[in-house]
Amino acid sequence: MNVLVAGGSGFIGTTLCAELVERGHAVTALSRSPDDAGLPDGVASAVGDISAYESIADTVADHDAVVNLVSLSPLYEPRGGPSHEAVHLGGTENLVRAADAGGVSRFLQMSALGADPNGDTAYIRAKGRAEAVVRGSGLEWTIVRPSVVFGDGGEFVEFTKTLTTPYVTGLPGGGKTRFQPIWVGDLVPMLADVLEDDAHVGETYELAGPQITTLADVTKLVYAAEGKAVTIVPIPMGLAKVGLSAVDSLPFVPFGPDQARSLEFDNTVADNDVTAFGRDPADLRTLGSYLGLDGTDHRRTRSETA
Repeated sequence: MNVLVAGGSGFIGTTLCAELVERGHAVTALSRSPDDAGLPDGVASAVGDISAYESIADTVADHDAVVNLVSLSPLYEPRGGPSHEAVHLGGTENLVRAADAGGVSRFLQMSALGADPNGDTAYIRAKGRAEAVVRGSGLEWTIVRPSVVFGDGGEFVEFTKTLTTPYVTGLPGGGKTRFQPIWVGDLVPMLADVLEDDAHVGETYELAGPQITTLADVTKLVYAAEGKAVTIVPIPMGLAKVGLSAVDSLPFVPFGPDQARSLEFDNTVADNDVTAFGRDPADLRTLGSYLGLDGTDHRRTRSETA
């Protein structure tokens, strides 16, 4: 199969490209500024910006499948660059249009848990509208909605450290927002399976890791991995939103009111669709394991937090 991975030079993209090459597929990574040295062996590169149709149309044409991994981070406020609407909605519209015109059949869209055209944040709204574009296309589509993804090169751990301090730290709502993080090494084989198995066409999957953990739990894990303890001081959610709104215009503050709103709803799944890929959630890697902290008290299972 000849696969184009838009966003192929990113965190998830490089891992997926390597997986697809290992499975015997021809793979091209599409990005605005490809770094061939950072791509896995055997992966070709192409220059293109999915928010500019003419820059990608010729590259997309004649591939068997297109994977759209291009995404702005939900964890940070866009500053002076493309908006969530331009990248997630406009970029998806351009990729779908180019795939349809270029004879591509299979289309894999990376979305997000909670994607909703009427959602509470710009990120969630744009992701929801992009899903509607994909579903309305004539392509053989699959949509994947992962919880937050962690692993080497990912931003979840570093974001936690940016948001907090060791020993004593404040967290909005006491850090009660719940996540169900999934390791990139578990997620990527499922993405590759989507492209290889026709049974996944027309499906939307919500994929998550084996454990539900709060932001406070994650904070404790991250600093425990550095040999540091941390005490969480609750910050009322209303006060946190006021504070982030007040500093929204400061260029050196990467957070804004949308980030505060995103902490008001959980990032977990009701039913973990990893089972559709023959995976038992209990067999997936935990964040604690990734950080070298198996057996710590900073993790919570679904039964403990439901």
